[in-house]
Amino acid sequence: MSSSTGPDNGLPVRMPRPRQSGRHRRPEPVVAPDGAPALVLAVPGAPSGAVRSLAEEILSIARSELPGMDARIGYVDGQDEEFPALENVLAQIAAERAAAGVDAEQSPAAIVIPLLAGPDAALMRRVRQAVLNSGSGAELTDVLGPHPLLAEGVHVRLSEAGLARADRARLFTVATAADGIILATVGGEEAVQVAGITGMLLAARLAVPVLAAPLDEEGAIARTAEQLTSSGSQHLALAPCLIGPEVPEGLLASAAQEAGCQTAEPLGAYPAIGKLVASAYGAKAGIAGPGQQQGAVLR
Repeated sequence: MSSSTGPDNGLPVRMPRPRQSGRHRRPEPVVAPDGAPALVLAVPGAPSGAVRSLAEEILSIARSELPGMDARIGYVDGQDEEFPALENVLAQIAAERAAAGVDAEQSPAAIVIPLLAGPDAALMRRVRQAVLNSGSGAELTDVLGPHPLLAEGVHVRLSEAGLARADRARLFTVATAADGIILATVGGEEAVQVAGITGMLLAARLAVPVLAAPLDEEGAIARTAEQLTSSGSQHLALAPCLIGPEVPEGLLASAAQEAGCQTAEPLGAYPAIGKLVASAYGAKAGIAGPGQQQGAVLR
């Protein structure tokens, strides 16, 4: 028989912890407010089921960082209901908000986030044009990089391929670890310069030389490989500083073959990508959340 103060077997009773206060108190979870702009992920490249799954996974991570937001996918090259074009998605959001009586002057209908790790002037022009053509008044953020979390993601993809140590703090080595990294990007010279910032962060993590090179410039990867080997590197690896959909199919494999090196996978739905998407959205919408604690994008 037990009393009102607990069981009579002498066992201790678990009591609720007192609410924490001060600097050790956990931050209250942030939820997107009612009427907040929709988040629209502008996905480049040829639409496919695999690309859609990747985009949905990234948005799922972003929603976990900032619950309650309306998050959708618009394809830069979308043409039908299965893969809706970015322009059409934005126009639909604007119409829905107008029907619900949301004042368009109070906040933009949507915030568009390009699913790009680095700049691509030609692609960004198309995204801007789609935003203008939609008549939605949506706002456009910058690309996701450069950022320390991208260097972390590239490091993880290299380690998954057996081309780098998984943890720089451990003293073991990987037999197939690369001693020279080609950091591949697309989007022209500006993209190479921005990838170079991520490359410096990656080089600091791996303690090996890292050179950025354009994947979409014929012969550039092979020339960069020669530059690394002439400076003493013997085992090279190709590391995409890319999310994936922006890379034409087969281009990564052919570049790696031309350079005679192994390759890691693109960043894909690495959790940091979803966090950066949430951070970019929150910064543009004026919503401070967990994503904003990841650190400012380096410029």
